[in-house]
Amino acid sequence: MSQNPKSGGLSHEKIETNNFLMIVLILVVLLVGGMVEIVPLFFQKSTTQPLEGLKPYNALQVAGRDVYVREGCYNCHSQMIRPFRAETLRYGAYSVAGEFVYDHPFQWGSKRTGPDLARVGGRYSDEWHRIHLNNPRDLVPESNMPAYSWLEKTPVDAANLPTHMKGLRTLGAPYSDEEIAKASEDVKGKTEMDAVIAYLQGMGIHRK
Repeated sequence: MSQNPKSGGLSHEKIETNNFLMIVLILVVLLVGGMVEIVPLFFQKSTTQPLEGLKPYNALQVAGRDVYVREGCYNCHSQMIRPFRAETLRYGAYSVAGEFVYDHPFQWGSKRTGPDLARVGGRYSDEWHRIHLNNPRDLVPESNMPAYSWLEKTPVDAANLPTHMKGLRTLGAPYSDEEIAKASEDVKGKTEMDAVIAYLQGMGIHRK
């Protein structure tokens, strides 16, 4: 005997003809699926423990990361190397979560208008980066990256740095009171160009 589709319970017809009910059920499915996928990651050491030797950004690197995010560099440059042969041959060892436990938020992504920067640290000299940021086409003629020459004339915002580092400490970065207290002094006389270069030179140096 066939069952009457209009009988008790949640029939397909009832769900399909009730927009509110459909939305609620979709949200429930997404919530359960998200919890199953995401919650276990909070208890895996591979995603919560830093790589051996990994240190949080120093004051100048924190300032540089702020400029990097402010200028939208992440819109063109990923910091995630995926575990595929083509990726690792071009960029180096694939990215793991332990490299980024002190990044809030992390800069993973797949957008590559420009090259992946996950392993850029130490690949070029500070002077190379300075020339490249002032006018990318001096080093890469085909580059469509804009110039960031004003960074060399803009001093680092030292006043807000201790507060920022305190915030990062609440998220897990092991900064000492002494490191936070002398943060402003550590960046005295430094420009935003210096800060961005310091940040870039620290990328990926703990896992080659």
